[in-house]
Amino acid sequence: MISAVQIPKIPLADWINALVDWLSQFSGFFNSITNFFQGIINAFQWVFDILPVGVLIIIVLAITYWQKRHTKKWGLLTFELLGLLLIWNLGFWHDMTETLTLVLTSTLIALVVGVPLGIWMAKKTLVQTIVNPILDFMQTMPAFVYLIPAVAFFGIGMVPGVLASVIFATPPTVRMTNLGIRQVPADLVEAADAYGASAWQKLIKVELPLARSTIMAGINQSLMLALSMVVIASMIGALGLGTQVYFAVGRNDAGAGFAAGLAVVILAIILDRITQALTQDRHQH
Repeated sequence: MISAVQIPKIPLADWINALVDWLSQFSGFFNSITNFFQGIINAFQWVFDILPVGVLIIIVLAITYWQKRHTKKWGLLTFELLGLLLIWNLGFWHDMTETLTLVLTSTLIALVVGVPLGIWMAKKTLVQTIVNPILDFMQTMPAFVYLIPAVAFFGIGMVPGVLASVIFATPPTVRMTNLGIRQVPADLVEAADAYGASAWQKLIKVELPLARSTIMAGINQSLMLALSMVVIASMIGALGLGTQVYFAVGRNDAGAGFAAGLAVVILAIILDRITQALTQDRHQH
């Protein structure tokens, strides 16, 4: 019975293509976004390029030592020193800084967008109801799909790679900011109200400080998700360690792929431990 009935196919793909074609008319707007994000990327990369290898390693070690000053975990410092020296020795240092630029730029944008949106969701249940399905969509859509509109609107290079990473990495920051604000004890909020604190004062002096560890956990997840996009983003011209992995796959070169992948793992562990320390440091005070 069902097969006998000719049900017309919904032209969803045609609708999406028509939407993309319509949005492509606003090339000036997308060029402005491209120039803005390219400026951020260039700024990060300029800093990494002017810093000698030894100086950047010392900076990373100093940040870790300061964050771990209460626990004095020398094992992590030793791992960072040996890991970064290994990346330099393998000839991946510039690729590593390019990957770090992509990750930091994506995480910065995710932070700027995600924290205010998470606060808004915590304050307005209607906003949470609307935004949650969008976040579900952003997290469950295959990451490769984001490359298509990124290339259509922003061309090839680091910018579309960053924007695809931002879409993939933003939801954890939004969700954890929302969760952290909502978990602030009601009696403390009421005490702030009793002292006549304005909504802004209450947010800055009570809610955000108490939600800091939860928000930092979300930022940590966003950073890791952005790093997981480096190989995928390399398919549309994003430079870095992902490009080395991608080329190694194309050449069926297991050794080169493993070496570049190991550099990604080392960078991931260093970034993860530093951002985790920012959360743990709050609990120790």
